[in-house]
Amino acid sequence: MASAYKEYKVIHIAEGGCGTIFLGASGLPLKKIEAELNAQAAQGWQVIFQVIEQKRFWLFWSREAMIVTLGR
Repeated sequence: MASAYKEYKVIHIAEGGCGTIFLGASGLPLKKIEAELNAQAAQGWQVIFQVIEQKRFWLFWSREAMIVTLGR
């Protein structure tokens, strides 16, 4: 039986634009993701689903982002 959540929240965490431009790719900021998820968990939120998206950034680069759905 799946748990029924009363509230949902979606957060978007992206890699830095400067690293993408100067280094070609910088990757997702793991410390930022960890800090954000810990802060949300302290408020009673649980991760329900996450997805990694890649989209074009300016003309030549692509940029990764994590979209996380939380529930409580």
